[in-house]
Amino acid sequence: MHRLLLLLFLSMESFFTEAQNNGASFPEYTGNDLGLTYSSKQSSFRIWAPTADKAQLRLYDNSISGDPVRSISMTRSAQGTWTASLNGDQKGKYYTFSIEYKGKWLDEVPDPYAKAVGVNGMRAMIIDLLKTNPLGWQKDKSPQLKSKADAIIYELHVRDASIDSGSGIKHKGLFLGLTETGTKNKAGLSTGLDHLVELGVTHIHLLPVFDYNSVDEIMQRKPYNWGYDPVNYNCPEGSYSTNAMDGNVRIREFKQLVKTFHEKGLSVVMDVVYNHTGLTEKSNFNQLVPGYYYRHDADGKLSNATGCNNETASEKAMMRKFILESVLYWVKEYHVDGFRFDLMGVHDIETMNLISKELNKVKPGILLYGEGWTAGASPLPDNMRALKQNVSKLNGIAVFSDDIRDGIKGSVFEAADKGFASGKPGTEESIKFGIVAACQHPQVDYKKVNYSKAAYAIAPGNVISYAECHDNNTLWDKLAISAPNATPEERRNMHKLALSIVLTSQGISFLHAGTEFLRSKKGVENSYNSPDSINEIDWNLKTINKDVFDYVQQLIKMRRSHPAFRMQTTEQLQKNIHFDEAAPAGVISYEVNGAAIGDSWKKIQVWFNGSNVERTVHLHENTWKKVIENNLFVTPSTTGDLVLKPYSCSLLYKE
Repeated sequence: MHRLLLLLFLSMESFFTEAQNNGASFPEYTGNDLGLTYSSKQSSFRIWAPTADKAQLRLYDNSISGDPVRSISMTRSAQGTWTASLNGDQKGKYYTFSIEYKGKWLDEVPDPYAKAVGVNGMRAMIIDLLKTNPLGWQKDKSPQLKSKADAIIYELHVRDASIDSGSGIKHKGLFLGLTETGTKNKAGLSTGLDHLVELGVTHIHLLPVFDYNSVDEIMQRKPYNWGYDPVNYNCPEGSYSTNAMDGNVRIREFKQLVKTFHEKGLSVVMDVVYNHTGLTEKSNFNQLVPGYYYRHDADGKLSNATGCNNETASEKAMMRKFILESVLYWVKEYHVDGFRFDLMGVHDIETMNLISKELNKVKPGILLYGEGWTAGASPLPDNMRALKQNVSKLNGIAVFSDDIRDGIKGSVFEAADKGFASGKPGTEESIKFGIVAACQHPQVDYKKVNYSKAAYAIAPGNVISYAECHDNNTLWDKLAISAPNATPEERRNMHKLALSIVLTSQGISFLHAGTEFLRSKKGVENSYNSPDSINEIDWNLKTINKDVFDYVQQLIKMRRSHPAFRMQTTEQLQKNIHFDEAAPAGVISYEVNGAAIGDSWKKIQVWFNGSNVERTVHLHENTWKKVIENNLFVTPSTTGDLVLKPYSCSLLYKE
């Protein structure tokens, strides 16, 4: 009997311990002073560590070596926090925290709220943030757009942009490389920042620029990584700075990048990865509150919807608080203009809507979007998560459309699969679904759409239209793999057709860096840690493929000039986009009532021929003016007949 009671007690103890680790009984700290509060007279520290038996602050003279110059026992305080204060100006010192948990001192780490770190993010740094502001920072202003559908996003990795020997950029691979002007390739064509301005995009989406784990900032020749393994979420990555040892430098140089972009009319979007941590057991979160910040499955094991060995629990009060305060910090301190949420489908809807609400108070119209899917199953029910099918429950947050992406070029998971732009039959409805930005439209046969069998967007601004991103093969490589028998010229036309679809579809347009001149990664499908020789943007391609660049540049200019391609509501596109249901197989034709949208082009006809067959179209009247003829911008002229060459876009209008 006693043994049975003992077993029952131990079982109950295990249950309650697990319940505690899953956040059932943790106090929520409601203050706004977690981390370091600095002044020249005093530095105050507060960490949240409710399960700690003891907590210690350790002070260092440098960022990586040596024993602590001081160890300070912290005092237990309100709502699960611990505090310590140091009098005098401590600027320039480095610090860590360590807690005693169940009789054992855990690893010393910066706390999750650290805003400045030294090399490799091992120790936080005491700094005066005001001293990191570049000249004129207080007058910095973000560019303004009337609506989110006006955005044209360009996804770029900081290192990729300038590391090529032919980039003409001095600060190769660094934040400052993207602030340089007057840079040119060997043929004298613009590169880097000047190229972005010349192209005409509105938003530069930067792959992770927070402090991440996979690049050793000490090494002279740093290894490559995309950076989706976060360590210190509120600090810029040191490998992109001119001095990773000094926490001030990376901050100042990233601010300089943001300010320079703004001066050039470019908005800055940060790619953020709150869905998992780069480290798990050794993460800053886990060393201060073991188990709390992560989700667990029914067996108590870490769940893994991210495919990265852990997933954070955004629905827990202190994880939600951390994510919200982190994005607010980047907007207020660094003036960033938007966020792309990696594997946003891991996060709960309530947290995402709170983020949108609070960010829009600070920066109305801020651009927010993310991946509406996960890399695996999550213990949080689907109806509670920010998945693609739940976008109607999200307020002011867009999702990527994998429907149009794979409709255009074929499945990203099947390299040999073709799409509409490369001649695959039966893909027309997936493209039409993308043209209307996943909104309800009476002429889309949803049963024939590749993935989504119903509309999920309630407005065009809910959807990101794209053909490629950093993940998977570049568009040019995908076409080479899936259409091996096509001639190089045919593949060029397929590529132009693909980008024509993206830049004329409703919703928010999104381009992968270098696609405008046929960027290749030499067939490497997942280049997250491949060397520069695979990932670098080869600026010589701009010279070789200048016709493609010119075409994409003109598509962007056309889109920005004509509101007919940027409708605001589902009702507008339902009333003013009419598909030609008599179009032959492999051809999509639709007419837009531009006059109803206030466009100077009163009527617009768009023709996509995704087949390998040339088609001749007899127009009912000869008052239409051609502006694009078979993937080429032409001097507008009236026409009665239209010859549609294989893999081509043509566009006509009436004034």
